[in-house]
Amino acid sequence: MGCGVSKSDQFHKSSGKAIRSAVLIQRWYRQYVARTEMRRRYTWHIFQSIEYSGEQAQIKLYNFLGYLMDNFTPASNERNLISHIFRENEVCRDAEWERYFCYKNIEVPEIYSGPHLTFPLTAEQAVGLVEAFRNKKQLHSRYVLQLLLETWKQLRMLPNINRISTCHSKEITICGDLHGQLDDLLLIFYKNDMPSLEKPYLFNGDFVDRGKDSIEILIILFSFLLVYPSEVYLNRGNHEDHIINLRYGFTKEVLTKYKMHGKRILKLLQKIFSWLPLATVIDQKVLVLHGGISDTTDLAVLARVDRHNYVSALRPPKKRYQSTARMSVDSDTDEGVWSPNKVFQRQKSLTSLKAINRDSFMNRSLQDFSDRLKVDEVDELEISRRRQSIFNPAISRLENETASSSESVNSLTVIEEWKQILDLLWSDPMNQDGCVPNEVRGGGCYWGPDVTEDFLNRHNLQLIIRSHECKQEGYEFCHNRKVLTLFSASNYYDVGSNRGAYVKLGPDLVPYLIQYQASSMIRELTVRQSAGQTERLALKVLREQLFAHKSDLICAFKKVDSNNTGLLCLNDWASAVESVMHLGLPWRMLRCPLVPGKTNGGMIDYHEWFNELAIKGANAEHLDQSLLETLYRHRSTLETIFRIVDADNSGFITIEDFRQTWKLLGAYLKMEITDDTISDLVVTIDRNQDGSLDIEEFMEAFRLTDKKSRLERGRSMFMGTAADLTKLEGDPNI
Repeated sequence: MGCGVSKSDQFHKSSGKAIRSAVLIQRWYRQYVARTEMRRRYTWHIFQSIEYSGEQAQIKLYNFLGYLMDNFTPASNERNLISHIFRENEVCRDAEWERYFCYKNIEVPEIYSGPHLTFPLTAEQAVGLVEAFRNKKQLHSRYVLQLLLETWKQLRMLPNINRISTCHSKEITICGDLHGQLDDLLLIFYKNDMPSLEKPYLFNGDFVDRGKDSIEILIILFSFLLVYPSEVYLNRGNHEDHIINLRYGFTKEVLTKYKMHGKRILKLLQKIFSWLPLATVIDQKVLVLHGGISDTTDLAVLARVDRHNYVSALRPPKKRYQSTARMSVDSDTDEGVWSPNKVFQRQKSLTSLKAINRDSFMNRSLQDFSDRLKVDEVDELEISRRRQSIFNPAISRLENETASSSESVNSLTVIEEWKQILDLLWSDPMNQDGCVPNEVRGGGCYWGPDVTEDFLNRHNLQLIIRSHECKQEGYEFCHNRKVLTLFSASNYYDVGSNRGAYVKLGPDLVPYLIQYQASSMIRELTVRQSAGQTERLALKVLREQLFAHKSDLICAFKKVDSNNTGLLCLNDWASAVESVMHLGLPWRMLRCPLVPGKTNGGMIDYHEWFNELAIKGANAEHLDQSLLETLYRHRSTLETIFRIVDADNSGFITIEDFRQTWKLLGAYLKMEITDDTISDLVVTIDRNQDGSLDIEEFMEAFRLTDKKSRLERGRSMFMGTAADLTKLEGDPNI
C-alpha cells in the first residue's frame, strides 16, 4: 500500500493552485475593467461638461445682448454694433427676399471645374454632388443660391409636423446629428445606399456646426429633398439657428468658402432654417424630434404655430408693425422714433448699465426668462396703445381696451408657443420623474419617465426617437425603452471617442440599429491606444479649464494652505479643485495626469503646477495676468462678440469697434476694463498699425499652450499614426 502521496492528493493540490490563480486573475481583471470604466466615464464627463457649458454661455450672452437691444436707445454705439443680428423680419413679402437672393447676375467662369446644376434637379445630379464633395470639390455660389431658393420654396409648402407611413416594401432610415461631418454621411450612404423612391430617409436636425463640411451636408440633403420630396424628410435641430452658428463654426465656414456671396447665403439659410419642420410622426405611433418634450408639450399647438417666425429659437419673435410701405418692420427699429419721449426712454450707453442688476443674464436659463418676457410683451402692448392714441386721439377708450385685450392674449400665446419650440429643440431626458429647467445647457428642460408615459398616452404614441446628445455607442434607450437617443456623428469629441448610429424602421416599428465609426485611423489602433488617445485629449481640455480658473483655484488653495507653503496634500488639493470647478470628477485619480510634479513628502506644489501652463504669444508678457486669464476663460464668448460686431463679415474690425467689443464683454462679465488695458491689447495685436484688427490673428495670439503637451507642438493627435501613439504611451510627459 505504501505511505506516499497519492495521485488524488496531487490532483487536489494542483487544482487548488489553479483555482487560486484563476481567482487572482479574475480579481485583477475586474479591477482593470473597473479602472477602465472609471477612466471612460470621467473622460466622457469632461467632454460633455465643456460642451454644455459652451452652449449655456452662448444662451446667456444672447440674453444679455437682447437686454441691451430692449433697453438702450437706438442711437447708442453699443446697440448699433449688435442690432443687425436681431433684425430677423425686416421684409414681409417673399418676393422682396427672392429679389435680394437673386443669383442670375452671378457669372460662372469657364475655369470652374465643379459640378453644374440645372433645375429641376435630377437624381443623377444629386448623386453627382455627393461624388464631387467626396473628391473635395466646391459648388459655385450661383448654384448654391439657386439650390437654396428652390429649397426655401419647397419647405414653405410643408407642415410643421410631417406625417409619413411605412409599408411592407419600405423601411425608413433615421439619422441623428451629423454636425458637419461629411465622412459620416458618406459612410451611411455607402452602408445603406442613397435616398431613392425605395429608400426613404429622415434626418433629425443638427446638420451644421463643429465639423468642417456643414455647407456640403446641407447641399446634399437639400438636393435629395428636391429630387424626392416624398421620400426625404428634415427636422430642425437646435443648431439650425444663426445665433448658435456664430459660436460653433458654421458662419465662419460659409464666409471662408464663399467670400463674395457668403453673406447672402447665410441670410437665405436663416430663412430656410426657420421653415424646417419641427417634428415627424411615423405610422401615427413613432414621434421623431430633435431635442425632446416637457410636461406642457402639445402636438396640436406645435402643428399650428407660425414656425417661420422663430428665426432663432433662443428668443421669442418681436412684435411687428405694418409700415406705410406695407412692409413688416421689427419693433426694435420702429421704437427708435419714440426714444425722445419719456414714456419710451432707454439706456443711452453701457455707462448707464452699472446700476442695473444683471445677475439674471449670468445665472439663469432661457426657461427662467419667460416671466420677464411676458412683462416685456405687455409693456410693448402698452407702448403700442399709447402711440395709437397719439396719432388717433378720437379713438374711444373702449376700442383701446378691446384692442389691448386681444393683443395681450396674442402676446401670451406667442410666449407659450416659443416655450414649446424651445423645449422641442433643447430638452434632454433624465432618469428621475418630473420636469425641471435644463440649467446645464441653459435652454429647454429635463424630463422624466413619468412625463414620457403621460405624453405617449395623451397622443396615442409608443416611441420617441430624438437626437441632441452624443452617446458613446451612437444610441441609447431610456424611459423603459420608450425613448431612443440617436447620434450619427462618430468620433465627435476625438478620433475613437464614440460610434455613430442610424436606425431603420419597418412596418413593425421595431428599431433596427446600425453602428459605425467613420475613421480609417481607428482600424490601426488597439483598444488601449484608442481609449488612451481620447483620454489624453480630454485631460488637455481639462487642463485648459483649470488654467482659465487659475485665480479662483489659487484663492481656494491658500484658504487650505494657511501657512502659505505652496504645498497641499492630495485630499486638500482635490477638495479645493472641486469647490471651484464643480465638475464632480474623481480628482484624486486625476492627480497623476494633471499634476506631474510631486515633492518627496507626497505634497503637491500648486505654484509649479500653474507654471506649466502659459499663454501663447511673445508679446503677452506686458499684459495683466488676470486680464489674460479672463480673456482665455471667455475666449469663445469674445470671439462670438467679434463675429457679431463684424457686420460686413470681412474678418476685420476697427480699433473703435474693438474697444466697444471689450466694453460689451466687461458689462457682460460685470468687470471694469479700462481704456489703457484695451490700448495695451491693441498694441499687442495691431502690429502693422493699419487701424484694423484681424479677428483670427487676435484669437490665435492668445491661445493657451501646455508646455508638457505635444498636442500643441507642431503635430496634432488627429494627424498621428498607430506607431506614433505607441511611442507616446511610454513618454511620462504625455
